[in-house]
Amino acid sequence: MEEFEMASTEALNEAVEQFESQGVDLSCIVKAVPAQSSADQQEDHHVLQALNSIRSGNDLQIRSDIKLFTEQCSLGFAQRFLAAQKGAYAVILSFCKNSETQDAVQAGLLAFAALTDGQPDLLDVDGNQFLLDILKKYQDSSSVMCAAIRTVRHCCLKHEQNRQNLIKGGVLPLLTGAITQHSACAELLKEASTALRVMTFDDDVRVTFGNAHEHAKMIVLEHNGLKVLIDAAKAHLNNTTVLSEICATLSRLAVRNEFCQDICDLGGLKLIMTLLADNYDSQDLARQVLSAIRAIAGNDDIKDAVANAGGVQLIVMAMNRHMGNAAVCEQGCACLSMLALRKPNNCKMIMEDGGAMAAVQAMKTHPKVVNVQKSSCILLRNLVSRMRNYNQPILEMGAESLITQALQNHKDCNDVCKAALRDLGCQVELRELWTGKHGGITN
Repeated sequence: MEEFEMASTEALNEAVEQFESQGVDLSCIVKAVPAQSSADQQEDHHVLQALNSIRSGNDLQIRSDIKLFTEQCSLGFAQRFLAAQKGAYAVILSFCKNSETQDAVQAGLLAFAALTDGQPDLLDVDGNQFLLDILKKYQDSSSVMCAAIRTVRHCCLKHEQNRQNLIKGGVLPLLTGAITQHSACAELLKEASTALRVMTFDDDVRVTFGNAHEHAKMIVLEHNGLKVLIDAAKAHLNNTTVLSEICATLSRLAVRNEFCQDICDLGGLKLIMTLLADNYDSQDLARQVLSAIRAIAGNDDIKDAVANAGGVQLIVMAMNRHMGNAAVCEQGCACLSMLALRKPNNCKMIMEDGGAMAAVQAMKTHPKVVNVQKSSCILLRNLVSRMRNYNQPILEMGAESLITQALQNHKDCNDVCKAALRDLGCQVELRELWTGKHGGITN
């Protein structure tokens, strides 16, 4: 600022630009101009000022400081990281434990949730037990439950051990119970269904394998999760945000053939198809509904049920309506490829309703999105694997050049692209990596 006579904002932007051009990761750095005190010394960042006030302030002042701390942590990961480095976890947990009123508990939990967003490692044994105690104590308060469940979700995302500890402590019946008890509260339904979904993730790179599948089974078999979620969705048919979250969670729970059938028997399939028909203008809801259809269509009987209910036409309509959205195109192609698998009659419907053309158009629209290219190739391959008469119509759409382009541009598409080209009758180099004839096994 002094040497180049720059304004503070200009100097900050210049510094950020220089570091980023050198490949420096600034995600943990607060990018703000330090304020100057009257003694011409730099003041602490706002999040640290709030934290220090919480440590030493009186009851009336602490309430506003907690709110300021939450707002500052919500600005970005750098603020949360800085606060954690300065001991914020112990301070916030202590405030939560010592809070005597419901409003204070809620304020503390919101700060807790904001601090742990992206920092699940902060949660310790005391914090784990505190969250379980709060969920049990304040079951009648939707606002407190909502804040507590949000904290649980943040602490479980990308942290397998926290998930396992909370589940062992009995968090699953508390989550499903909250959905049932507060079925009229849209915000709580959204938080609780998302928290249940996080329990089925296998996203912690530090563990060899997680218990995602077991957790999904527990939610369904021990806590009646499918019925709880489907009933909740039926109570909020006009709220696309809640419906999106519930559909996303249902797709994570459809891990067994019988679970897919259970969703159908509980009215879930009819509900999902109705949602797609009535809300296909909503990109997010369309994406999540397609994801749910894809998951439950792993059951062969449900493949037929979806197709017979006009599902193919609805899926193609959603893809064409949101062709510019890569996620919708990916899920749409994945849905259709699942419906086409081992089902010649469904392949006929997909061809007649423009599914193949939609897949080709998706490949043209999103040439750099590997998942779109992959799911489109799988769909085209499934369409012709048992119905060779569709080879020529699909090739006339320009599929060969698009698949070849995907093969050249995306290494992850190598196998699916070659399989699609092979089944379409195109020239493709297939390498035989091992014949099993070279040498014998020796002790």
